[in-house]
Amino acid sequence: MHLGMCVSVGRLRRSRLPGSHTHTHTQHGEGAVGSCTSVREVHRGEGLGSAAGGSHVLGEAAGASHGQAGGLTASPPIHPPPPPPKAMSVTWSPPTFRQIRPKTVRKSALLCFLVWIACWLLVNTSIFIHRSIFAEYCTDQKSKGIIRRLCYDYRQGVLTGDLCEDLCVTQTMVYKRCLYYDKGKKVIQADWNGRPIILKSKLENFLSYESLYLLDERENRPIPDIDILVFTALEIKHSLGLEVKNVTVPQLWTKHLKDRRGSFSRAELASMWSLFQQEEYVFFQLLQDLSKHVLRVVGSCGHFYAVEYLTAGHAWHHSLFSLEEFATPSWRGSSRKALWKMTNGIALSFLELARHFENDFSHQLHLCDIKPENFAIRADLTVVAIDVDMAFFEPKMRDILEQNCTGDEDCNFFDCFSRCNIKTKKCRAERTNNNLQVICDKIFRPLFSPRLSEFRVYHPLQSQLYKAVQKCAELSNSGSMDWKTMELTFSELRNLFEACQRDL
Repeated sequence: MHLGMCVSVGRLRRSRLPGSHTHTHTQHGEGAVGSCTSVREVHRGEGLGSAAGGSHVLGEAAGASHGQAGGLTASPPIHPPPPPPKAMSVTWSPPTFRQIRPKTVRKSALLCFLVWIACWLLVNTSIFIHRSIFAEYCTDQKSKGIIRRLCYDYRQGVLTGDLCEDLCVTQTMVYKRCLYYDKGKKVIQADWNGRPIILKSKLENFLSYESLYLLDERENRPIPDIDILVFTALEIKHSLGLEVKNVTVPQLWTKHLKDRRGSFSRAELASMWSLFQQEEYVFFQLLQDLSKHVLRVVGSCGHFYAVEYLTAGHAWHHSLFSLEEFATPSWRGSSRKALWKMTNGIALSFLELARHFENDFSHQLHLCDIKPENFAIRADLTVVAIDVDMAFFEPKMRDILEQNCTGDEDCNFFDCFSRCNIKTKKCRAERTNNNLQVICDKIFRPLFSPRLSEFRVYHPLQSQLYKAVQKCAELSNSGSMDWKTMELTFSELRNLFEACQRDL
């Protein structure tokens, strides 16, 4: 008698018994029975224990042996066909909170870390910007501290000057505000006996300047006047590139020392030497009696020198300079007419300055930083150079321009241009443009721009004047910078400015 039992293939494979007869008989039994559990059920039954599967196989084998021994034959039972396997269905169930929580925690931690990094970079960048840019910001607190240190050195006898008494003792000179501070250069506005003045110094501290060699060498012994003159002449040649005579050197003394009879004190010599190391002070002092187009020096205290107060120009202003305060009562009824008249007066003064700096000194004076902020005007509309850090006489200019180069662009020093000699790989010492051409480009072009016609009265020469300014500004580009061309350009501009003045 055959047992109608079907053992799953998967179960047998998991419950292999010793001996080959089990596997053979199982195949025979499966053939006799003719029925087997569906593949789906077989695979789902893999979880049954291997021991139970083994006992079923052994029992089936025993039953087969018994039937053969008794000689009995029996027809195999007829079973209905197995039902078709059911289609496998896949259902989705949402992840549980425990499955989601570790991923959420990791993402939150990463986000927090990135936010922390961003905040750290922002804070450190802000600190860097503050230290690099605002550390030298022009503040009243810092400026007053510099004045206090200056007065302390004066009381200690380290320095002196004709303004020290007013600034540090009687206080008839009082601090008003800081105007400029960059890399140690200090520009301070003060009030002196009711009138504004400007205090300037190239370096912030008195001890930052080099001491005079003679003071260290001679100690308490007096220094001969001739030695002082020689050392001063050498310093001027080093700073400005000029050869000066001994009779010219005393012009550099401050007012209270020019008529001095006798030897100078150590404080006086130390103070003068700190001033001689400032090119701008030497420049102003040398030209005090030679030019009306430079600032007037009114005195000094230690390494600070005082100059007249004038309002600088501004590139953003439609007339470059604030002219309202200079308008006479008779002009104020027609402000546009007054503005046009003063504008032409300023232009004529710029022309005079350009001609004066080119021809009236022993060496031509080159202005390499021409912009409205470096000029001011007096009440009579005289144009004054108030910042001459980039002004050089011809010998110094040649030394600056004559540098190594690979192209013409390497030979441009601010507003002073030269050309590169390709053979020698050196810039030519001669300047290819001049002060007038740059003034036409940087001053006259915006001053007489047609876009500003609404600010001034109409004049029939306006169009012709602007064309002449354009031509002057582009002379260096066309290579027409010879003396004759420049004289014609200068005369044309002056005639046009004067014609506009007369017609008003």
